[in-house]
Amino acid sequence: MSHATEQIRNVALAGHPGAGKTMLFEALLHAGGTIQAAGSIERGSTTSDFDPQERARGHSIDAAIAAIDHRTADGGRVHVNLVDTPGYPDFRGAALSALSAVDTVAVVVDATTGIGHGTRRIMDHAARRGLCRAIVVNRIDADGADCASLLDELREEFGASVLPVNLPADGGTRVVDCFAGDGGDSDLGPVADWHRRILDQVVEVDEAVMEHYLEAGEGSLGRQELHDAFEQCLREGHLVPVCFASARSGTGVRELLDAIAGLFPHPGEANPPPFRRGEGDAAEPVPSRPDPSAHVIADVFKIVNDPFVGKLGIFRVHQGTVRRDQQLFVDDGRKPFKVAHLYRIQGRDHVEVDQAVPGDIAAVAKVEDLHFDAVLHDSHDEDHIHLAPMEYPRPMFGLAVEAGSRGQEQKLATALHKLSEEDPCFVVEQDPDTHETVVRGLSELHLRIQLERLRERHGVEVQSRPPRIAYRETVGAAAEGHHRHKKQTGGAGQFGEVMLRVEPLPRGAGFEFVDAVKGGTIPGQFIPAVEKGVRQALATGAVAGHPIQDVRVIVHDGKHHPVDSKEVAFATAGRKAFLDAVAKASPRVLEPIVDLVVTAPEAHMGDISGGLAGRRARILGTDAARGGDIVVKAQVPLSELDGYPAELQSVTAGRGRYSLDFSHYEPVPAPLQQKLADAWHPGQEDD
Repeated sequence: MSHATEQIRNVALAGHPGAGKTMLFEALLHAGGTIQAAGSIERGSTTSDFDPQERARGHSIDAAIAAIDHRTADGGRVHVNLVDTPGYPDFRGAALSALSAVDTVAVVVDATTGIGHGTRRIMDHAARRGLCRAIVVNRIDADGADCASLLDELREEFGASVLPVNLPADGGTRVVDCFAGDGGDSDLGPVADWHRRILDQVVEVDEAVMEHYLEAGEGSLGRQELHDAFEQCLREGHLVPVCFASARSGTGVRELLDAIAGLFPHPGEANPPPFRRGEGDAAEPVPSRPDPSAHVIADVFKIVNDPFVGKLGIFRVHQGTVRRDQQLFVDDGRKPFKVAHLYRIQGRDHVEVDQAVPGDIAAVAKVEDLHFDAVLHDSHDEDHIHLAPMEYPRPMFGLAVEAGSRGQEQKLATALHKLSEEDPCFVVEQDPDTHETVVRGLSELHLRIQLERLRERHGVEVQSRPPRIAYRETVGAAAEGHHRHKKQTGGAGQFGEVMLRVEPLPRGAGFEFVDAVKGGTIPGQFIPAVEKGVRQALATGAVAGHPIQDVRVIVHDGKHHPVDSKEVAFATAGRKAFLDAVAKASPRVLEPIVDLVVTAPEAHMGDISGGLAGRRARILGTDAARGGDIVVKAQVPLSELDGYPAELQSVTAGRGRYSLDFSHYEPVPAPLQQKLADAWHPGQEDD
């Protein structure tokens, strides 16, 4: 069944783990007639958690998509693309990548446990990305639910722009509209009071509407006038509407679907996607418009390597119309591919469709050039454009992996590549120093899930072990270095002499090479060789065998020979002059420091703080959370977190959880630097 862009609503359910997103997803699909009965997490029958690991663990790991063709009260029809995202911070990559496909993020909050760390994180991310935000308070009829107190907390946490569009009534057994209606009572007080507050909030975004409202009253406002003001409020973050519901009982679910259809923006009303042409500071905005007759622009936000369909690229159409048998380009590729089959995603099922208009979410299969964040287009006018990069957490947890049996190395490499295509926070690296294959993720659980998928999906057994910590080296002071390379072997010899200076740069600045040679003491054709030698030393280290960073190298003098000077001589001289300077420049080993956020019952605060203190952590502060939890924020060396997940689970009886984000590098303590230096055995090289 076809639909227009104005009939589409793209909504993601996101938020803290355990808030009930998956059950709300099921309830909405059932209320909209997509499924005959809502599935159950306990029975493993939900539409979104169809992966065997999701069913076994009882929570979402990947984002899932399904569509609802909803009939509104006035007889109209709205096509809702609904995305269920995982709540656990271990799987943030899947959650955040899905947000690039939607216009509105509905942040689900449990009425019994309240605001969690994941609630704050997703609200902040959606605001920075320019997405419209709404809050759905779930489980309003559960024991211990206090909707009035929770609404006060939401307004205190996220501002006065948080206002309800409906209200729980009769102990959470029904909800009443307070945006369109103003009569009756609710569990949060008179409906008229909240009706006036949200109406005042909506009309003040537009001076003409507000003036009209103040002069002639509410009855003078036309339906379209009020709708346009509401949409503007959502786009500008001037309003975060709150809906109340219970996914288990169905209370408020139909009303939530009506709010999505009637109040949430369609793709033509939402903030435009941040497409860019070019890279870095030189990138320029590229406007896109939801015009079905314009050139195609679509963004691939999810890759699935399906064992039956093959490689599946799921994309959001932002401009133009994608049709079956159409020719499309991937990024700036010269050779187009043919859209042999076009699919709509319904959980694990793929329903073939003829076309996808602006705002639609669709998929194509068996196109090997597709990759995460690829831009699909049908004209070379759209070459070199891309969406502004999403801010993903840096994967810091690592494991070195190797095939469990000889002969499976290539199969392992292929399987790892497929897994990394599907998850932007799962990274595969080849360590040039240790020749290890290192997989990095957001947590021990994240990596354990991926290793299980290697075995279950791809039939590859692996052995894993902790990798070397990604230490770095730098200098703490400026110093001079000098080396003369002279070699005579009977024929033409080698000669090159280099004098240089090293200087420390601010942390994170990287490396700078400066040619300050005067008078041609080192001919210009040999300067690149000097830089090559310096970069060789940067890669191999000078203290403990780790890459050197945050240093400026200034080559200012040297000597050459008209016959014997060669590039190899100046590369060697540059490398050894650099090492000579580093040895005099207070060399330091740097270690990665991560931001650690631990959430656990307050009763375990002492055990958590004591355990972190023994791991060289700096505790930055603590915050109280709803439900008797406490949030501990700390910075800790990554090398000290070996075994921490098991320790946290032990001291909190399995109720503690944590998240990690890379923060910065800083010098290791002197005893540790000496230990690392003593353990390094660089190979001997001839002069």
